[in-house]
Amino acid sequence: MYSRLSSRRHPTRSRLSRTLCWVAVWMGTMGWMAFQDASSLSAAPWETKPAEIESVGVDEHLGDQLPLDLVFRDEKGQFVSVAQLFSGSRPVILSFNYSNCPMLCNLQISGLVDVLRKLDWSAGQEFDVVSVSIDPLETAQRAGQTKQRYLQAYGRPGTGDGWKFLTGSAPAIAKLTKAAGFRYHYVAQRREYAHTAVFLVCTPTGKISRYLYGIEFPQRTLELTLVEASEGKIGTALDQIILFCFHYDSATGRYAPAARTIMQMGGLATVFALSLTLITLFRRERTQRQHDANGMSSSMMGPQPS
Repeated sequence: MYSRLSSRRHPTRSRLSRTLCWVAVWMGTMGWMAFQDASSLSAAPWETKPAEIESVGVDEHLGDQLPLDLVFRDEKGQFVSVAQLFSGSRPVILSFNYSNCPMLCNLQISGLVDVLRKLDWSAGQEFDVVSVSIDPLETAQRAGQTKQRYLQAYGRPGTGDGWKFLTGSAPAIAKLTKAAGFRYHYVAQRREYAHTAVFLVCTPTGKISRYLYGIEFPQRTLELTLVEASEGKIGTALDQIILFCFHYDSATGRYAPAARTIMQMGGLATVFALSLTLITLFRRERTQRQHDANGMSSSMMGPQPS
C-alpha cells in the first residue's frame, strides 16, 4: 500500500519541478531583457552642439506652468490670452514657427499634419493645436493664410477652431518662448530665424508635459504623449497600462520599456503564476490522497455480507 501511494506522488513532484524550472527560465529572460534595455538607455550618445548655434536650442522645463496672462492675436485678428488656449479639458500641442520660414517650419508642421491624419482623434475634440509665430512682424492675415494651407492638408472639416495660428508682440513672444525653454536666433544676413524643430505637448491647464523633437515621429508616440498630457481624460485603459510600462526616451523620441517596471511586473506575475500552480498541484495531491484513503478503507473492510 505504501509503494502504491508513493508512486502516485512522484508524478506530482515531477510536474512541480518542471513548473519551477520554467518559471526560473521565464524570470531570467525577463531580467535579461530589462538589463539590456537599461544598458541601451544609459549608453545613448549625446552630441555636442557647434559653438555657432549655441544660442539655438531647447531647455526643457517639464512640469512648468506657461504664463497664462500673455495676449496674442489669432488668425482672425482677435485678441486671445494664453489662458483661453487651455480650457482645462484638452491637451494642447504647441509649436513655435513663422509663416515666412524658408524650409524648416513647413517640414515640421507638414510632418505634424501627416501624423495627425492617422489619429482617430481630431483637433478641437480630443486635443488642440496652437502655432505661435516667433516673428513679431508677421500679421494675422499672413497667419490666416498659413492656417488655411495646413487645414486643407489636414483634411478634416470642422476642426478649424481646434488649431490656432497666433501672432504677437516681441515682448509677448519672448516671455512665452523663455517659459517654454525655446531658444532661437534672428540671422540678419539671411533675414530668417534659426530655431529647433520641436513640439511641446501641454496639459489642459497649461503645464509642459513633453517635448517632441524633429519633423516626423511615430503615431503611437504622439498618441501616448497626448494620453499622458491629458491626465487620463483621453485614451483607453490599454493606453494607461502601456504608459505604466513604458517611459519616454528623449534620445530616441519614443516610448521605451521601463526596466524597473518590467522587473516589478514580472516579479508580481511570477509570484501569481507560481502561487496558482502550487495551489492547483496541492489540491490535486489532496484529492488523490483522499481517493487512495477511501480505496484503502474499502479494501480493509472487505466484502459486506448480503
